[in-house]
Amino acid sequence: MPSFDIVNKIDHQLLDNAINTSRKEIATRYDFRDSKSTIEFDKKTLNIQLLTENEMRVEAIEDVLRSRMIKQKLDPLCLDFGKERYASGNMMRKDIKIKEGIDKETAKKIVKKIKDAKLKVEAQIMDEQVRVSGKKIDDLQAVIALVRSSDFEVPLQFVNMK
Repeated sequence: MPSFDIVNKIDHQLLDNAINTSRKEIATRYDFRDSKSTIEFDKKTLNIQLLTENEMRVEAIEDVLRSRMIKQKLDPLCLDFGKERYASGNMMRKDIKIKEGIDKETAKKIVKKIKDAKLKVEAQIMDEQVRVSGKKIDDLQAVIALVRSSDFEVPLQFVNMK
């Protein structure tokens, strides 16, 4: 029986490339001249840490990071922007978490949307992904089109089409 998985995964190498090019752009931009702005990326916890002088520069770094992610064909919806907080002195720190996997609530919304479409497929939640199986590949392609047209506030990929 044909099936596929709906997942939310980020290519870590492309993300690392986007962060590195963001660092280079910040180092060469005129409005960041003589600033102590840094971008740190922890690959184990998937956490990006911004450190700079003021709120305006934090927003500028976020915009650079978003644009670099788009150029690397990564969806910036996977970024979970936290609150800015003051570090030592006049420096501001902001933590950005990378969201991977589909949480339970979003998975339930996806399954409900598929079941409401009355297609002859089965959708089941498996850990942090949703598996969809059916007898016809055309039904599975209809599910892919349905999920792509909906907004679930997380970037979704379709893998393991068998």
